[in-house]
Amino acid sequence: MTITRPLFALTALLLAGPAVAQTATAPITPPVAMPATPHAATIPADPALWVVKDKDTTVYLFGTVHALKPHLGWFDSAVRKAFDSSGQLMLEIPLPDPATAQRVMLPLATDTSGVPLTQKLPAGDRAAYAAAMTRLGIPPAALEKFEPWFVAVTLSQLALQKAGFSAADGAEAELTAAATAQRKPVAGLETLQQQLGYFHNLSQADQVAFLVSSVQDIDKFDGMINAMLDRWKAGDAEGLSALMNEDLTSQPNLYRVLLVERNKRWATWIAQRMKKPGTVFIAVGAGHLAGRDSVQTQLAKYRLKAVRIRY
Repeated sequence: MTITRPLFALTALLLAGPAVAQTATAPITPPVAMPATPHAATIPADPALWVVKDKDTTVYLFGTVHALKPHLGWFDSAVRKAFDSSGQLMLEIPLPDPATAQRVMLPLATDTSGVPLTQKLPAGDRAAYAAAMTRLGIPPAALEKFEPWFVAVTLSQLALQKAGFSAADGAEAELTAAATAQRKPVAGLETLQQQLGYFHNLSQADQVAFLVSSVQDIDKFDGMINAMLDRWKAGDAEGLSALMNEDLTSQPNLYRVLLVERNKRWATWIAQRMKKPGTVFIAVGAGHLAGRDSVQTQLAKYRLKAVRIRY
């Protein structure tokens, strides 16, 4: 599998794909301090929301962005009404505490071959890698014992923080806090181990290509992530999907593992849940709820229709 523009694909995953972004680098990299903006005005946002219903069951589908900028007013109107009416919150993964995240992550992120990371990179790419990591505030030597996929995630996570995005401001964090306040049960469609495994199980060559091309494209990062955020705020699900998934569709194996197979499993879960009465609010990365292989498309195979809720 050839990785051509992985930083953009990885950015999509960190923002609105697997929720690994919220935990993957926390034990290694400290948060980047952002300038305080007291009394900042709330910026309106109307992200997309769908509902699947029968006579006694309601399932809401909300497309999230895992890391957001502060002061976005998305948790109101139809989204808040749907959430408040639900008896359960389902996320990709329940947000783990840092100790749990580290315990699960480190065995998958740590390289056991004994070969330092830099030696795995092509000789011509080593200087650019060192320069990129130094520019993001982390000494390259600090990550020599980690697998290339984890270093690529770390690079993108730091770039997100530099651009003003934070998992603490992300949709899952706010939804989880609200569920806790309402004593609403929270569960996951997957486990953290599963999500990290998607990256860990890439071949070594693919992981290195992921990292190298991420370094090469880092200067384009800010424009891409802000374009994605603009589409999410506007509820432009198809536009967001086009930006997110354009890189993955050129890499069939990655596209299959990260999107198609997961969407199929989640659609099966929803179809089974529709057999029991009640109301559930499901919040997953927005990239899973648009495009030809979306969760909604998979639901149609069960003769279930997801209807877009308009604000």
